[in-house]
Amino acid sequence: MSVVKKAGILKSLVGGLLSCGLVFASSVSLAKAEKIFVSIGTGGPTGVYFVAGNKICDLMNKAANKNGDAVRCNAPSSGGSIYNINAIRSKELDFGVAQSDWQYHAYKGTSKFKGNQLESIRAVFSLHAEPFQILVAKGSGIKSWADLKGKRVNIGNAGSGQRGTFETLMKAYGVDKSYFSLATELNSTEQAGALCNGNIDAFGYSVGFPNAGVSQATDGCEARIISLTDAPVKKLVDERPFFNFTKIPTGTYSTVTEDVTTFGPRATLVTRADVSDKVVYGLVKAVFEGLDDFKKYHPAFRVLDPKTMVKDGLSAPLHPGALKYYKEKGWIK
Repeated sequence: MSVVKKAGILKSLVGGLLSCGLVFASSVSLAKAEKIFVSIGTGGPTGVYFVAGNKICDLMNKAANKNGDAVRCNAPSSGGSIYNINAIRSKELDFGVAQSDWQYHAYKGTSKFKGNQLESIRAVFSLHAEPFQILVAKGSGIKSWADLKGKRVNIGNAGSGQRGTFETLMKAYGVDKSYFSLATELNSTEQAGALCNGNIDAFGYSVGFPNAGVSQATDGCEARIISLTDAPVKKLVDERPFFNFTKIPTGTYSTVTEDVTTFGPRATLVTRADVSDKVVYGLVKAVFEGLDDFKKYHPAFRVLDPKTMVKDGLSAPLHPGALKYYKEKGWIK
């Protein structure tokens, strides 16, 4: 075989291998590009946020598998509302469940977000009401806010919506942590045990109802929820569009022997403006097409209604991916 012919064969083989390599590399690159990993920040593992985030992921993953999309969603436990918003800012998370008040403050650059505004935060939809519940130990003698003076009270872990709301409430009453003999910073998974073990006298919790963490305290050691309806709270609600009064009906928990009225925000799902329209649209479509299933997943979700979910508690602009779906359904003009 001539040298020229050998060279021609070798050139063809090299060219073919390079071509195959490029095709293979392109295929790998494309496969990687098609894989979309979505993360949703939630809250403590006993809270409704954790349940909500994981059910959203479940519906999104099922829809992706059905449609052949390479989307994988996970919803880890996290520090709660404020943590989730800051993690969305840093792109550690794509979505997060957050109280409506902290969505408002993040977008407006007020309260804890003063000087740290997140203009790129975008609303997706709202979920359940989250009344702020102060649970008090049996025999503590606490029947109202005034009775908390000098008591051992858990105000919640730093970065949680619970902590933020408790601080807002303290400000409304014109007090600080020195009002209590001890202000602990336990997270939502630790506080019920601390109450039942006699380590604290009360704790505050913004959460939908019924809730396992609250039941742990009411069923485990006969803790009670006090009403919050006096003048400072009424003023708080009147001045803030993200708060409203909510009634916890008799029988919700074993120690709720008469209706309890308190105030609170709503749970909302938020994201960033630069999260792709396709991803947000896919998540929203999966949730609303599976809403009947979603509502069965936790009692707090039973009253969810699409027409209120697309507007209540939403202070930031809707993400275009969500807005597209809502317009298609006729829920928003």
